[in-house]
Amino acid sequence: MRIALGSDRNGLDYKKRIIAHLKELGHETIDVGTEENIPCDTPVFAAKAAKLVASGDCQYGILLCATGTGMVMAANKVKGILCGLGYADLVTEYMRKHNDANMIAFGQKHMGYEDVEHRVDIFLNTEFIGGHHAPRVQQVRDLEEGKEIQQTPIMNPNWR
Repeated sequence: MRIALGSDRNGLDYKKRIIAHLKELGHETIDVGTEENIPCDTPVFAAKAAKLVASGDCQYGILLCATGTGMVMAANKVKGILCGLGYADLVTEYMRKHNDANMIAFGQKHMGYEDVEHRVDIFLNTEFIGGHHAPRVQQVRDLEEGKEIQQTPIMNPNWR
């Protein structure tokens, strides 16, 4: 599997460790930066990684900054990206299983490395189950296209 990784300086340490972990597992990694422990703009690196995922050049993306929030917000501005914050194991599982996320972000200053590594594994090993979740994922994709969306009757039989 080919995985894009990006971080600002606040996620640099974990990013390097995650890259080593992914390579041990046999994955190919594309590191879009940063490489220096100096102030930099988080959206630049989120966008670089997100564009690799959106283009299909990478299957998934992993982003790191101090909280993960800036990375999530920037990545989700790239058409085709569904990125969430991996702050808990079950959240990470459902991010893939129910929402078909193709990117995940972490906050190095607020998460232990072992938890982050474990959640990377959960993310990469969980498949989207589709079914009644597929229309909701499509709704998100439709929003991205500027389309109007409606409540699906199957989710709320009393809705009119």
